[in-house]
Amino acid sequence: MTSATRRPETPASTVPTRLIATDLDGTLLHDDKTVSARTIAALAAAEQAGIEVFFVTGRPARWMDVVSDHVHGHGLAICGNGAAVVDLHGGPGAHRFVKVRELAPDIALDVIQLLRAAAPGTVCAVERTFGLHLEPGYPLMHMEPPEIVSPAEKLLAKDALDADQPVLKVLAFHPEMDPDDFLTVARTAIGTRANVTRSSPSALLEISGPGVSKASTLELCCAERGIAPEEVAAFGDMPNDVEMLTWAGRSYAMGNAHPAAVAAASGRTAPNNEDGVAIVIERILAEQL
Repeated sequence: MTSATRRPETPASTVPTRLIATDLDGTLLHDDKTVSARTIAALAAAEQAGIEVFFVTGRPARWMDVVSDHVHGHGLAICGNGAAVVDLHGGPGAHRFVKVRELAPDIALDVIQLLRAAAPGTVCAVERTFGLHLEPGYPLMHMEPPEIVSPAEKLLAKDALDADQPVLKVLAFHPEMDPDDFLTVARTAIGTRANVTRSSPSALLEISGPGVSKASTLELCCAERGIAPEEVAAFGDMPNDVEMLTWAGRSYAMGNAHPAAVAAASGRTAPNNEDGVAIVIERILAEQL
C-alpha cells in the first residue's frame, strides 16, 4: 500500500470508528514530549468504548516506555515507521515485540552507498531492535548514546556486534541540505530498493525495508482484526504520516502539520499543543454513543 491518492471520506454516521491510529511526536505529544490529562482521558475513553488505540511512530520500540507510562499502557505501537509492532499493555519494561519487518543488511548498505554518491556528506546510523549504531560524524541528536561508532560497512557486516538483531531502519543525515530536497534526492537515488521518508525538521531521513511504512503495517494489523480502512481514524503531522493519512477512512492533519500531511488528510484538527487528537476522539465518541 504505497498510494498517496486521497480516497473520498466515508460519512462518519454510516461507518463507526473501530480503531484510532495516532502519530506521537508533533501529534499526540506536546512539544515538551508530555501527554496532557485531556488526551490520556480521551484515549482511555476510546478503549473503554471498544475502540482499539494504536500509536504509529517513527520512534524505536525501546523509546516507548515514557509514552506508555504517560498513557497508562494503552494499546499497541507500530514503531520505526512500520518496522515493528510492540504490545504496550504490560507497561514500561514489559513491552513485547508482536511483529518485525526488517531491512536486510545488504540492502541497507546498498542504500547508504547510493546516498553517499547522490548526496556527498551524508552520514548514517543503523537502528537495530535493541540499539542505535552510528557512523563517525553522525550528530548526537537522539535520546541515547550510541552503542557502536564505526563506518556503515562495519556496522552492517555479518560479524558485527548485534548482527543477530534485525535492522529496523537506517537514519541518514545531511548537514547542509534542505530537508525536503534531501528527501527528493534520496527517493530518486534509492528508487524501490527501500522506503524513504522523514519526520524531523532537520535533514534527517528514515529508511525502511521496501514496502514498509506506517500505512502498510497498520493495514496488516487491521486486516488481522477484520478492520476496514473506513473504520480507522488516523492522525499525523509529517511526511512519514502521508501514506497512513491517505489510507485511513478518516484522517486528520494537525494544525502544525507539514503541507504534505495536510494534502493527504481528509480533515484538520488543532495543533498538538492544543490537544488536537483528543478533540477529535471526543467528537468520535459523542457520535457513536
